[in-house]
Amino acid sequence: MAQFAFSLEGVLRHRQNIEHEKQRDLAMVQVKMTALETQLRRLDAEVHTSNEGVRRNHLTGLLDMSFLAAHRRYLAATQKRAMEIAQQMSVVQRQLEAARMVLAEAARDRKILEKLREKQEAVWRQDVNRKESAEQDESATQMSYRKSIL
Repeated sequence: MAQFAFSLEGVLRHRQNIEHEKQRDLAMVQVKMTALETQLRRLDAEVHTSNEGVRRNHLTGLLDMSFLAAHRRYLAATQKRAMEIAQQMSVVQRQLEAARMVLAEAARDRKILEKLREKQEAVWRQDVNRKESAEQDESATQMSYRKSIL
């Protein structure tokens, strides 16, 4: 039986490869975002733990002002670091959106070729079916003619 041959199969494979590459690029950006989110959560947990420690141990009895000043500097530095991470997350978020758009475009390009392939294959199948039907009709006609002669 005849096989369907799509003339743009190489282009379709190329577009599939491009789409997979864009998926990898998106995954890399998502990994960056996840790492930044983890850093931010870790900082938040550290601040929370530090504040609880100060409340439990250093706010009773004689107050150590140098310790409280150091703690305040630590909180300010941590807050500054959190702001830096938030800014990095903003940049990565824009990269993430751009990567998603590029991936969507690559997927759209691949789907266009797949639909073209499907349409051409449907036309090919109809042609094959029509030829097979014509051959069967011819065979039936010849058999009928041979029976009528005998």
